Amino acid sequence: MCFSSTASFTSASLLLVVGGLALSQRPKRREVAYALIPVLFGLQQLLEGLIWLDFQGQLFAISCFSEGALVQSYSLFSQVFWPIFVPLAVVLLEDISWRRKCISICAFMGLTVGMFLLAAMAQRPVTARLVAQHIAYDFDHTHVVIASLLYLIGACAAPLLSSHRPVRLFGFAAIVSLLISYLIYATWFISVWCYFSGLMSCVVLLYFFRVEVRRSNLDWWHP
Repeated sequence: MCFSSTASFTSASLLLVVGGLALSQRPKRREVAYALIPVLFGLQQLLEGLIWLDFQGQLFAISCFSEGALVQSYSLFSQVFWPIFVPLAVVLLEDISWRRKCISICAFMGLTVGMFLLAAMAQRPVTARLVAQHIAYDFDHTHVVIASLLYLIGACAAPLLSSHRPVRLFGFAAIVSLLISYLIYATWFISVWCYFSGLMSCVVLLYFFRVEVRRSNLDWWHP
C-alpha cells in the first residue's frame, strides 16, 4: 500500500493465502465469487507493490510494465471493479427474495458508478506520485459526491443487507476501514482504504467456516 513495497507484498501474500483457504472450503458455484474477494484484493496489493518498485527504480526485471500501466491496472480495481463485483458476489449468496431485490438495486448502482468512473479514467487517466514517502493517486472527475455515494452503496451497503451474519460483518469492516482511512490518511485515502479493506476481507473466511460446520453437522445427522 502507501507505506512500503514490503507492506504491499506482505499483505498480498496473506490475502492470497486467505483466499486459498476460502476456496478450499468446497464453495458452491454461487459462493465462488465471494470466496475470490481476498484473492482479488491480494492481486491488487501485488500491483501496488510493483508500483512501489517502479518508483524506487527496481522494476527492471519486468520492465515490460510501465508505471502508467500499473497505475491504471490498480485503479481499475479500486475505482471500477469493487463497486460492481462486491454486490454481485453478495447477491449470489442470497436466498431471501426481498433482500435479493435490495442488493440487486445496490448492484445496479455499483455498476452505474463503475461505468462512470471507467469513462472518467478513459478521459483523464489516474496518476500516482510519492508524497511524504507515501503513494497518492490523483483522479480528477466531476460529480464526486454522487459517485462516492453510489460507490459506497455498491461496495459497503450491499453486504450489510445480506441475511448472512458473516457477510454483514464484511460490510461493517469495509465501513470501519473507510472511516479510519479517511480520518487518519485522507491524503492517501484510496491506497490506504484498499489496504485496510483488503486485510479486513479476511472475514470472508468466517462465512465459509460457518458453512462448513453446518454441512458437517448435516452429514452427521444424515449419513
